[in-house]
Amino acid sequence: MELHLDFIEDKVEIFEANELSKLETIIQEKIEQNKALLLRVHHVSHQVTIDPSSGRHLYSAVIHFRYKG
Repeated sequence: MELHLDFIEDKVEIFEANELSKLETIIQEKIEQNKALLLRVHHVSHQVTIDPSSGRHLYSAVIHFRYKG
């Protein structure tokens, strides 16, 4: 019997929140979860948009995780 394990080499996740502090909390939790998969942050892209109907800010981030082996 042969056991072959494949590692996740790249993973991209998208996050959004109405408050910047909430977005930071979500991102930090995902970073810790992905450490268990041996993934580290490779690149982060973020932006803020304003909802024209409500005038509220929407914060979003795209994080590229990469295998650190």
